[in-house]
Amino acid sequence: MKEINKKTKILAILIVMIIIAGMIVTFTIGLNFDLRYQEAKSIQLYLEKDFQIADIKQITDEVLPNQAVVIQKVEVFEDTVSILAKEMTEEQKGNLIHKVNEKYGLELTTDSIQITNIPHTRGRDIVRPYIMPFAIATIIILVYMTIRYYKLGMMKTLLETVALLIAAQATLLSIMAIARIPIGRITIPLVLAVYVLSLIAITSCFEKKLAEKKKEEE
Repeated sequence: MKEINKKTKILAILIVMIIIAGMIVTFTIGLNFDLRYQEAKSIQLYLEKDFQIADIKQITDEVLPNQAVVIQKVEVFEDTVSILAKEMTEEQKGNLIHKVNEKYGLELTTDSIQITNIPHTRGRDIVRPYIMPFAIATIIILVYMTIRYYKLGMMKTLLETVALLIAAQATLLSIMAIARIPIGRITIPLVLAVYVLSLIAITSCFEKKLAEKKKEEE
């Protein structure tokens, strides 16, 4: 038992250190957002035909070197390409159009294609659609926990569950901040996975405590 308590204390200290380090990184450097959520530049080119993203990527690598670029097929017939980059000058736009014209035999002009400024997406805007479902699910789970494990103390069960759920999510976000893992499409699936794993761990812990409690009563 003493060995278990020692390991628990070490784990708790490690988690606190990770969270503190994550907070420092977040408030000093900030979170690392995926390019789709950063302030960026975008253009759309109507190619009039099907195309391979790999071919467009080859062109962007030449015109926009050392830059992360997001290339997507858009429109119903997927005959238009959207190119998103952190920075794009008018000269680079002209070079892109010139190379695309050569590749596909088109006559696109720089005057007809404008660079669109994409504003930065705030973290709160990314998570906003999930706040209500998370809140409802969490309330239902907390009610179930307090009823299921009332013998362990309803308030104690409630506080421990909330504290562990918050600690798990704070640890995840801190690790993402420290490791510079981009905030983007993988963030919500990661949050959900940690949420579910946390509930499994909490339930397992409470089940063991409940079994011990029943043995003591017998």
